[in-house]
Amino acid sequence: MVPILGSIAFFVVAPGTVAFWVPWRLTRWAMAPPLLGLTALRPAGAVLAVLGLAGLAESFSRFAIHGRGTPAPVMPPTRLVVTGLYRYVRNPMYVAVLWIVVGQALFFGSPPLLIYAAAVWVATSLFVRLYEEPDLSQRFGADYAAYCAAVRRWWPRLRPWRG
Repeated sequence: MVPILGSIAFFVVAPGTVAFWVPWRLTRWAMAPPLLGLTALRPAGAVLAVLGLAGLAESFSRFAIHGRGTPAPVMPPTRLVVTGLYRYVRNPMYVAVLWIVVGQALFFGSPPLLIYAAAVWVATSLFVRLYEEPDLSQRFGADYAAYCAAVRRWWPRLRPWRG
């Protein structure tokens, strides 16, 4: 029960801030003219954001149920999570957050939100490479190395990894 409650709390604080509160502060969720004048980007952005939210929720639940921990560094999973969306991409939570932010940028027609999405990606990429991957390598050893060899960080596989 603690991993589930911890995951919910962390969901509200971390992705809630990055994917919802900051975008709201930047846009007030007000419609601007569509990016590049392409109104088709609005529904595409909405779909991207909804898919990102669904992927984020699915990935968070995996940490609590399968990993027996949370995405928060203070209560990390005790088991390596390689099920669900993790069979396709190593960092589905970060990818999902980016999809949510980019989706909002497209939907609301917000260039500043696209710039913010790029900054989030850079910060996330540095965090993954400098902290998360070394930590996971140390905690899960050969299992994590095999997973990294088969599943890319950011670009999803077409077929699920079955390692």
